[in-house]
Order: sequence, then C-alpha cells, then structure tokens
Amino acid sequence: MDDLQLQAIIESVIKEINAAKAKETSSPSSAAPVATTPNNLQSLIIDLNDPTTRHLRYQSSVKNPKDPEALKALIASTTARLGVGRAGPRYTTRSLLLFQGDHAVTQDALYRDVEQKLLDDLGLFTVQTKVTGGKQEYLLRPDLGRQLNDDAKRILNEKCAKSPNIQLVVGDGLSATAVEANAREMFPVIMQGAKAANLTMGTPFFVKFCRVGVMNDIGDLIKPDVLILLIGERPGLGRAESLSAYMAFRPKAGDSDANRDVVCNIFNNGGTNPLEGAAFTIQIAQKMMKHQAGGVKLKLAAK
Repeated sequence: MDDLQLQAIIESVIKEINAAKAKETSSPSSAAPVATTPNNLQSLIIDLNDPTTRHLRYQSSVKNPKDPEALKALIASTTARLGVGRAGPRYTTRSLLLFQGDHAVTQDALYRDVEQKLLDDLGLFTVQTKVTGGKQEYLLRPDLGRQLNDDAKRILNEKCAKSPNIQLVVGDGLSATAVEANAREMFPVIMQGAKAANLTMGTPFFVKFCRVGVMNDIGDLIKPDVLILLIGERPGLGRAESLSAYMAFRPKAGDSDANRDVVCNIFNNGGTNPLEGAAFTIQIAQKMMKHQAGGVKLKLAAK
C-alpha cells in the first residue's frame, strides 16, 4: 500500500466521522447512523503481498534515493537487509513483516525435531546426550549436549564397529531443517567416497540434542581414525538450512576446536552445495589419515 492509498483511507475516515457528527447535531433523537463504505474505498486493497518472495525481499523501500541505480546494485550485492526504508522513526510494514516471518523460520528450526522418516531412510539409530529437559534445557545448557548419557554409551558399545577409519555421525544441532535439507544428499557421497579411497566405515547413527563437543565422547568409545559429524548450524534470519561437517582425527576427552576441521555453510542455492561439501569432507579425511593429524596440527603438517 503506497502513501496515496493510505492518505485516501485517512481522508475518507475523517469525512465519515465529520458527517456522523453533523448528523447527530441536526437530529439528536434520530437512530445511530449505519456505517457505509465510501465508493473511493471499495477499490482499495490494503492487504500486502507476501514480503518473503525474492522480488519483494530485495526491493528498496527508500523514498527518493539520490542514486537509485547504485542503491539497487548495493542491495543485489548482499543478502544483508539494506534499503529497508522508514515510516517516520519506524520500519515500514513490509520490512517488519519480513523480519517477523524470517524470525519464525529460525524458531521453527530450533524447536523442531528431525523427522524420523529421514533417520529410518538413512538407517540411523538414535542415541541422546545428557539433556533431559527438552529443547529449552538444550539451548540453556550446551555442556550437557557435549556428553553422551549412560544409555547412549551402552548402545554404542553394543551396536558400533570399533576402530574404523571413518565414523559418520549425524546430530540435530541448532537446526533440524538443515539436517533434513542436506543429509540425504551427503550421506551416499561420503559413503562412496570412503569406499573409493579404501577407507573402512563405522556404524552410522544419530545424536539427539547434539553439540559439537560430543565428538570427544564418541571418540573415546568407538576410537575411529576420523570422526565426521554432520550437524545443523545456528540459524540466521530466514536461513535455517545451513549444515556443518565437523571432522576430528582420533578425538578424545579434552580435545577442543583447535583439534577439529570443518566444512561450513553447506546448503543449496547460495552456500556450499551438499554434494561438494561431502566431497570436501572426504578429501579432508584423507589428509588427516595421511598426516595423522587434525585441526591446527593438520594445517602445520600439510604446509
């Protein structure tokens, strides 16, 4: 709705109020007037188009920009929120609705569980960390998401092959949407890549309420040469499908991010393509095997 339409609505409402007051003054005993819609309002559309469409998302709302073409080029150069415009000191309605819609996407990604059908299709059984209070506790207590519970340790000892070259694990992390958007494509590429490189694969599984640090517990139990963890990244506004592939060489208690490598921002249409991300992951795993190192030590050894 542009300024002219808004002004027309305001003027029509004011006319209605003034007309009603005048009628009440001239006929105080008459019945209350029945509200009618002025003819010039019947053709107005006050509903907004969906602001999340690509065209409207990157449309400038700045009034009378000094250099319209430069502003258009600037907006097209980034996914950041530029040229959102103002209605007085506030955001425009379209910008506010877009923000609220994108924020809802992040909330859905954080609080949803990964669909069981995906886990069944990939042949993954589920174990859990020490989080017992659901998503709220998971978000407030990252430390609990870094430790497997006792039942999980027992199940892994029973079901998983020990000391494989590569152990593949999927964790929900901070975005179930990211796992669902990418894991199905990455899984077969990683499996086939490991087979082509003559690397043995362990028994894959899924970790619920997972944080990256849980790799240490898994490493102590299964003792793989390389552990690969596919995990949902923290969602941004309107971006919930970004996945990371964390890798560690012989992870153990006490290891930190300095001992790990990662391929991040894995998603279609703007990030690292999941098929390429899976291929990069296998390449890094091969380097780890070759240099017997990971993280900072791998970078120093590979120089």
